[in-house]
Amino acid sequence: MVRLERGSGRLYGMMLALAAVVLLVDQLTKLWAVAALSGGERVAVLPPLIHFRLLYNAGAAFSLGTGTTWVFALTAAAAVAGILHVARRLASPGWALVLGVLLGGAVSHLGDRLFRAPGFAQGHVVDFIDYGPFVGNVADLALTCGCAAMVLLSLRGVPFARVPESRSA
Repeated sequence: MVRLERGSGRLYGMMLALAAVVLLVDQLTKLWAVAALSGGERVAVLPPLIHFRLLYNAGAAFSLGTGTTWVFALTAAAAVAGILHVARRLASPGWALVLGVLLGGAVSHLGDRLFRAPGFAQGHVVDFIDYGPFVGNVADLALTCGCAAMVLLSLRGVPFARVPESRSA
């Protein structure tokens, strides 16, 4: 069994700081969207590619699973706990960035599921960035980019954690 060394506290802090930025930007833009946009109205930003349109999403991507919002709350909570656990072994700035954006997006979605209407663990996520067949938010963009970066780091073989050198007797 491979034993991993404890990671860098500096990298863990960097991950948490980036997660806080993603969370703050996502929640502030959602507050703006709720205040400035009315339901269904499309506002051109970069026509024909990007519009703003306020939607409340009870489901996952493509509004799948709208009757099981509590499952998405549990999934987001598990993702947050998992990221916080594995990040204790961080030894790469690239992985710290990836986990930071993933953690920020997951925490923001978890907050929406727990605290937005219609109720606890049934909240709807505020989506407002309309780009073609999809409508999302900053957290969605962070999660998508974070997943893509995670695949790239994995394909490049960037180590996530330090493995202690074995000592010869």
